[in-house]
Amino acid sequence: MIGKIFGMLKASAPQEGGEFNIKEMILHHLADSNEWETPFGTVHLPQWEPVHIGPISMDFSITRHVLFMMIAATLVAILLIYTGQKAKREKAAGAERGPKGATNVVEAIILFIRDEVALRNIGHGGERFVPYIVSVFFFVLFCNMLGLLPWGSSPTGNISVTAALALMTFITVEISGMLTLGAKGYAKTIFYVPHGMNPVMAGIMLIIMTPVEFLGKLTKPFALAIRLYANMTAGHAVVLALTGLAVMASLAGAKFISIAIAPVLMATAIMLLEIFVALLQAYIFAMLSSVFIGLIRHAH
Repeated sequence: MIGKIFGMLKASAPQEGGEFNIKEMILHHLADSNEWETPFGTVHLPQWEPVHIGPISMDFSITRHVLFMMIAATLVAILLIYTGQKAKREKAAGAERGPKGATNVVEAIILFIRDEVALRNIGHGGERFVPYIVSVFFFVLFCNMLGLLPWGSSPTGNISVTAALALMTFITVEISGMLTLGAKGYAKTIFYVPHGMNPVMAGIMLIIMTPVEFLGKLTKPFALAIRLYANMTAGHAVVLALTGLAVMASLAGAKFISIAIAPVLMATAIMLLEIFVALLQAYIFAMLSSVFIGLIRHAH
């Protein structure tokens, strides 16, 4: 935590002859960039010309958030593959005890996500969705945690990233509903008419409830995207604001340096809270994804 704070302080310090602007400093750290600031200097990330397919333009250039998403995905793959292979070897060897050390912690987390998050909320037939829920939990967790490291960046502080994750869940939810309920049953999740109503009232309710049900489908991924983005951005913004206050106090003169201690201590406390928030937001994203899948599979 202290390393992250001092990394921010060093990066926030104005260049020689320049003036410190706390607003620009906060926006610079929160926004995506084509450069990655490291303790060894600034790394310029690879940039390519956008690919145009008709009216669609696709840019495959690597930005700071894309880089850390790639790092997060690699770490998740290594962690889960290593844990799975080790558990497989111990099972083949007939070991009575479970894995030890860090592997035991990872397996306990996976079992918790499987039993208490995925299966409990999805219900019968939820086993096929466990790999997705576990993967999205660890991916969001690593993306959140990478932003807490010195010179790190949190991809989940980018609305495009959280919107893409929410879109993946939305597609999973709707396809699951179509396969489970069939065409007629899935249509009822949009064109809703309560049972036992006369034709006139049924028609009125159909007109009223159809747009409500359709908007309800869209608000679920919207809520997933905004909740994750807002929570991660807000925490980093508070830390950056306190860091900026420390810089401003140190630049004001020697007699104000002691004042900088309070913002640094507060920023450190917020960083500790951010660890809990990173875990909580990953859990909430996985849990709500499971809830939405379970709701549409058991629409009755």
